[in-house]
Amino acid sequence: MSDTIVDVKDLVKIYHLGKVEVHALRGVTFSVKRGEIVIIMGPSGSGKTTLLNIIGTLDKPTSGTVLLEGEDITNMKEKELIKLRRHKIGFVFQTFNLIPVLTAYENVELPMVIAGIPKEERKKRVEHLLKLVGLWDRRNHRPVEMSGGEQQRVAIARALANNPSLILADEPTGELDVENTRTVMDIFRKSVKEEGATAIIVTHDSEVAKYGDRILHLRDGKIVREEVPS
Repeated sequence: MSDTIVDVKDLVKIYHLGKVEVHALRGVTFSVKRGEIVIIMGPSGSGKTTLLNIIGTLDKPTSGTVLLEGEDITNMKEKELIKLRRHKIGFVFQTFNLIPVLTAYENVELPMVIAGIPKEERKKRVEHLLKLVGLWDRRNHRPVEMSGGEQQRVAIARALANNPSLILADEPTGELDVENTRTVMDIFRKSVKEEGATAIIVTHDSEVAKYGDRILHLRDGKIVREEVPS
C-alpha cells in the first residue's frame, strides 16, 4: 500500500465569465501522505474551495490530474464517481448539511443505508462513531435540538460512516465561536486519527490551522509556501 493517498499534479482551473477568463488555480502540485491532516489556508478568492471541490470530484480541472490511492479520478465517468464518493471520500461542510427531519443517529446511518450495509453492522458503526464524537446520549435529537458544535460533530461522524480513505472539510468551523471551534477540532483530529483516515481541511482560521500536520498556503491559485505547525 502506497504511503501517498492524494497526489495533485499541475492542477489548473479556468472559469469563463462571458469573455473574461478567471484563473482559479494556476498549476497546483502537492501530495498528502496516508494518515496526514493537511490544512489549506488562504484569503477569500485564493482558490481553496475550487481545489477541494476538484479533489472531491465535485468539479473537474481545466488541466492537470488528481490521483486518489494511485487512481486518476479527474476523468472518471459519473457512475464511477458516485461509487468513489460513497466509499472513499467523506465530506464535512461549513453549514453542517444534516437532514433536519432525521435524528443524529439517522443522519450518521444514512450513508451506510445508501451503501447497502446490513442493519446490525450499521447499528454497531453508528454507536461507535457517535460515542467517538461524544454524542451517543444525543442520538435521538434532531439538528434543531442541537447546538452548532453538536451538529458539526454529528457531521464528522457521518463523514466517517463508510470508512472513507479521505475526509474533505470546507471551513468546518466557519459557523462556530472560538470555544466550539476548539471542541470540534479536538474531536475532528482525534476521530480522523483513530479511524486511520486522511484529511484535507480548507480554512482561513489560524486556530483551525493548529490542528494540521502540515499547512499549505494558497494565494492567487498557487501554493506559495508550506509550514509545519509548532
